[in-house]
Amino acid sequence: MTIPTKWTHQGKIVEQLPDDCEGFVYLITNLANNRKYIGKKLARFKVTRPPLKGRTNKRRSTKESDWRDYWGSSEHLNADVISFGENKFTREILHYCSSRGILSYLEAKEQFDRRVLETDEYYNGIINVRIGSSKMLQEHLRIYNGQQ
Repeated sequence: MTIPTKWTHQGKIVEQLPDDCEGFVYLITNLANNRKYIGKKLARFKVTRPPLKGRTNKRRSTKESDWRDYWGSSEHLNADVISFGENKFTREILHYCSSRGILSYLEAKEQFDRRVLETDEYYNGIINVRIGSSKMLQEHLRIYNGQQ
């Protein structure tokens, strides 16, 4: 039996995500051939349940996503995980993100900065991004870029 590969952040194993974490941007590396994958993962999913007896409003809540067992959406990556085994990969959290906008922005930024579509070094085959400007994103980018 192999021990499942854990997520790490700055060299430390991640057992729990921060409370204000909407999701994270990650890097998965295949140790056998050094191919990589950049992606994002939501920390929680929204759940809608039927209304209680005698009520009309649906009940909305959240539940933890499957982030602990997640390996990305790339078919080629997932095929390699099966053929090489989970222990031949590392899973590293690059950025914790407090909003979906920041999450999408940082995933695309990492993908463009690393030029993932221009080399076979990455499993990524598409960059799909739709981001709207917001005060939260602008503030995050000011802090991220070292401006006050």
